[in-house]
Amino acid sequence: MHSPDDCDVRTVGTRADRSAFIDFPYALHRNERLWVPPLRGDQRRLLDRRSHPFYDFGEVELFLARRGGRVVGRIAAIDNPNHNRFHGTRDGFFGLFECVDDPGVAEALFTSASAWLRERRLATLLGPVSLSTNYECGMLAEGFDRLPAVQMPYNPPYYPRLMSGCGFTMPMELLAWGVPSDLHEDARLLRLAHRLVGDKGIRIRPMDTRDLTAEAARIREIYNSAWEANWGFSPMTDREFHAVAKEFSRLLRPGLGLIAESDGKPVGFGLAVPDFAPALAAAGGRLHTWGIPIGLVRLWRASRHLDGARLVALGVREEYRGRGVELLMSLELSRAAHRLGYRASEASWVLAANDRANSTLKLYGAQVTKRYHIYQRPL
Repeated sequence: MHSPDDCDVRTVGTRADRSAFIDFPYALHRNERLWVPPLRGDQRRLLDRRSHPFYDFGEVELFLARRGGRVVGRIAAIDNPNHNRFHGTRDGFFGLFECVDDPGVAEALFTSASAWLRERRLATLLGPVSLSTNYECGMLAEGFDRLPAVQMPYNPPYYPRLMSGCGFTMPMELLAWGVPSDLHEDARLLRLAHRLVGDKGIRIRPMDTRDLTAEAARIREIYNSAWEANWGFSPMTDREFHAVAKEFSRLLRPGLGLIAESDGKPVGFGLAVPDFAPALAAAGGRLHTWGIPIGLVRLWRASRHLDGARLVALGVREEYRGRGVELLMSLELSRAAHRLGYRASEASWVLAANDRANSTLKLYGAQVTKRYHIYQRPL
């Protein structure tokens, strides 16, 4: 172990630094069998201040740690004023954290990120989030023997130890649930859905992919209503929401996007996507090498054999909860996944403090398969 003093931590200021920031995880995790390399193009877009909608209101500073000229860690310090305005807090965030197994390097990174956030008069350091809770977030703490679902993080088992060694506590835990693939055939749940819903005018329909702009507006209204009381909720701007909707629309398959209506009024939505993690792993982080679409071909071949789905979101307006709407959508999503040949489903992520959602998943026979932590320490 080294001390923070023998680490050189500097802001990312050049094109070469930015490339080093993006490239570091691929070198660090090259021997991690279950780490899924993100596409480098997606990582560049995430850091593009000119085009990514987060930078319309948020600020991010990137840091690289070097020892002897070699990159040994990276971190992003994140100022999200929309989050703080909504919650009345002074939270600063960190994300995109990658580090060798050395508490001295980790502390040097957190010290640099904290100094930048203190200059903005923020009081607490929370993370990891990339760039907010609306994107990939959390640090894997349990379930290291399983491939992460698409757009869910994976990190080596020593990462949580680095966090505790740097004085972080864990204010929130996020859960991933393995959901039975035959949910739609469970006679007990079918009877319950009939008893709860009956003839109350609830209709479940597929999202209209021909008019995604209008559908996105309906979903955003439900999203804000259903999630705004949740810990860590960060309101999305119109441009953010439409960018996320566009991203997921590329993954959408027939029947995996649903809207629940009560007498024609949208009251809930559910979204599942094929679990593309095995295909992304096959691509190795690049779609093209020297202009040749090697990764693209590998991704395409692997995507033909996907057998899993990830439930990304399922929410209902508060006044319609407890009426069976969630159950109806869950059953319909299960039917659609079965028709498409998906034999495994993961619901992720769910706040550990969300008793209602977790109790419902237990009722379905689901089991917790992974746990992710959000950490904090004073600035």
